[in-house]
Amino acid sequence: MADIKKYPTPMLDVLEDGPWPSFIAGFKDLRDNHPDARINNVINGLMGQLEHSYETKMGYWKGGTISVFGYGGGIIPRFSEVGDAFPESKEFHTLRVQPTPGNYYTTDMMRQLADSWEKYGSGLQTFHGQTGNIMFIGADNDSFQHFFDEINEYGWDLGGAGPCVRTAMSCVGAARCEHSNCNEHAIHRHLVNNFTDDVHRPALPYKFKFKVSGCPNDCQNAIERADFAVIGTWRDHKKVDQDAWKAFVDEKGVDYVMDNVISRCTSNSLALGDDNSLICDESNCVRSMHCMNVVPKAISPGDDKGVTILCGGKRTLKIGDLMGTVLVPFMKLETPEDYEKIVELAEEMIDFWAENGLEHERTGEMIERIGLVNYLEGIGIDPDPNMIAQPRNVSYVRTDGWDEAAEEWFNRKREEKAAAAS
Repeated sequence: MADIKKYPTPMLDVLEDGPWPSFIAGFKDLRDNHPDARINNVINGLMGQLEHSYETKMGYWKGGTISVFGYGGGIIPRFSEVGDAFPESKEFHTLRVQPTPGNYYTTDMMRQLADSWEKYGSGLQTFHGQTGNIMFIGADNDSFQHFFDEINEYGWDLGGAGPCVRTAMSCVGAARCEHSNCNEHAIHRHLVNNFTDDVHRPALPYKFKFKVSGCPNDCQNAIERADFAVIGTWRDHKKVDQDAWKAFVDEKGVDYVMDNVISRCTSNSLALGDDNSLICDESNCVRSMHCMNVVPKAISPGDDKGVTILCGGKRTLKIGDLMGTVLVPFMKLETPEDYEKIVELAEEMIDFWAENGLEHERTGEMIERIGLVNYLEGIGIDPDPNMIAQPRNVSYVRTDGWDEAAEEWFNRKREEKAAAAS
C-alpha cells in the first residue's frame, strides 16, 4: 500500500451510503489496501477523474485505435481528455476476453487471470459485460500487449469489438439444467471456432452475435439480442409424470394449482382432470415453459429434441428493438454433419449481410429494409409456414398463388420424408 495524496471525492463518498454494495467501496479498497503501489495510484487517478465528471456532469473519455499484434479488435481504447489533471489514469483501455461456454470456470483459472491482470492492469474486472466478455478494465499503452500475450499463452483469447462477429454466449446447459434440449456448449464451440477470424478482424457492416439457449426459457436472451439465436426445443409431446403431478396438487392444493399453473398457461393448453391428473392439449402448446418451471419434477421436455434457429434479434439502433424471426423451425443436432449444417447456415447469413447490409446496420434491420422473402431467397432457404415472428403470427405470407404454394410445400415435405426413409 503506497502513501499517496488522495484526490478529494465528496460526491463519490455519498454513493457508499445506503444498504446496497457500492462500487466506490471496491475502488477505495484497491486504492488504500492493495499491496501494489502502481494499482493504488491508478485507482486514485480514476476516482479523481470520476469525481470531476460528477462535478461537471460531463464525460472525459475519448476513443482511439489500438490493438494487439495481428488483431483488429477486442480492445476498447479509452484516453482521458483531462489526463494532465489526473495523469495516473490517463490511459484506461478495456480488454474483452472470451468466456468459456456456459461460463464455467475453475477457481484456479480465475486466480490465474486475476494474477495476470494485477501484474499488468488496474485490478478492475467485470464478469461479464453485456455481450458476455470478461472485461479487464484499465490497461495503459505499455501493458495491454504484455497482458494479452501472457493469458493467450495459457489459453485465453480476445473477444469481438467493432464491426465484427462478437463474442458468443451459451447458457449453463445440460451440466446444470434439466430443461436442456441440445448440446449448447458444442454449438457454441463450433460457431466460435469457425468464425474466429471474423471476431478478430472487423470487416462487417456492424456487429453480429451468436447466442445459444438450451430451452425456450432463453436464459441468454438470444431471441431479443442475437442476430443468430439457437434455442433448444422438442417436437414431440412433453413428458408428464402423473404421480409426481398429483403429489404436487396434494401438497399445494387445487386452488393454488389452478391459479399458478393451469390458468397461467399462455395458450390455455392445460386442464386439471377429475382425478387431479394433468390434461395437455399438445396441439396448442407453444413451449412457454411456465408449467415446467413451476413443476419441474412432474413436467419435462419431450424426447425428440433439437433446436430452432431465429435471426434478426437486436436492441435499439436504427429502427428500435426487434425480436428474432424463426428461420429454421426445427433441426436435429446429433451428428458432425448436423453441426456442419448449422455452421454453413451461419456462413450464408453473414456473407449475404456483408454484401447487402448498410453501414451500421444489423441483420434484423436489413431484413426489415429488403423484406424477409428477399432475405430467404438470398440465403437459399425456402419459405415455411412455421417461420413465425411470435406464436400464431406468420411473418411470411403470400395470398396470391396460395394453393400452388401449399402444394409445393407438401410435395417438398413428402420428398424429404422419402429421402429420410431411403
